[in-house]
Parts: sequence; structure tokens; C-alpha cells
Amino acid sequence: MKNYQITQWCANFIRQQVQEGDFCIDATMGNGNDTLLLTQLCGKSGKVLAFDIQKQALETTKKKLTAAHVPENYKLLLESHANMAEYANPDSVSCIVFNFGYLPGGDHTLATRGETSIEALTQSLTLLKKDGMISLCIYSGGDSGFEERDQILAWLKELDSRKYLVIKSDYYNRPNNPPIPVLIIKN
Repeated sequence: MKNYQITQWCANFIRQQVQEGDFCIDATMGNGNDTLLLTQLCGKSGKVLAFDIQKQALETTKKKLTAAHVPENYKLLLESHANMAEYANPDSVSCIVFNFGYLPGGDHTLATRGETSIEALTQSLTLLKKDGMISLCIYSGGDSGFEERDQILAWLKELDSRKYLVIKSDYYNRPNNPPIPVLIIKN
């Protein structure tokens, strides 16, 4: 399964979750694919915040959104996802999307890190409204990600099962450390 197919697996759950008028966050903007999807699903009455620490990500995403003629229901932030709680109220967000690792086609030395990713995930839980969903795609292997992957998986395992449903999928027969898709649903 190619990374595109894994991304589509996550996108299918996002499509089921997000409704017109929802407030959503793309915590790791990257090349803007999830930001685009969220803006389309939220529609004119919705709102999307998208975070990335790389100017290249913002520029690429802005071009993608402009070319797609989506509603201007988004705000692109040159900011760490570890600061998202400064931009959203508790229990207000329908869907939060994370893709951990480095910017595809970007500098591999600039990648998400376990400490700030766990901080962002912890904030996400408070921002998420009841029945809200967090979509994670955990990339590892090569020159980044094993330590972060292990930290995130350990953190997920400790989430209170009375408050959150965690669904982790594995591409069991794929070589080369395939991404790990995960969903968190707030009860």
C-alpha cells in the first residue's frame, strides 16, 4: 500500500466525521492536502486552522487552496502545533488531523518531535468536542521518526478507555516501516 492509499484510508474517516459548519484543525499542514479536504468539508460556515513551522508549507498550502477556489474559511499559521490551544476553545473542535514526520519534499532535518507532538496531542484532547475525532498518520523509518513513533504509541496506550476510543491499524505485510494510521474518538 502506497502512502497515498494510507492517506486515503484516513481521509475516508475524516469525510465521515466533518460536517458543514464544523471547526477543524490541521495540526501538521505539510503540503496542504488535509487542509484542503477540511476546508471543503467545513464549507463557508465552517472554520479550519492549519499549523506548520515551515514557511514552505504555508506557501505551498496557500497556492493549493487558492487554485482549488475553496471558501476562505481557513487560517494558515506559521506556528508549532504545540501551541494550538492558544487558538481554540476547549470542547469546540470536531476533527484534528496529524501527519507526523517531515515535510514531503522538504528538509528531513526538520521533522516533528515526540515531546512537542505529545504536547499537541494532549492539547487536542481538551479541544476536541464530544464524539470528535483525531486522525494520526505516524511516519517513521529512514532518517526520522522511530523515537517519536514509540513515544506516541506509548502515550496512546495510556489514554483512558472510558474517555477515548483508540483505533490503531497496521499494514502488517508491508516492508520498510509503513505509516501507522490511528484514530482517537472522544466519548
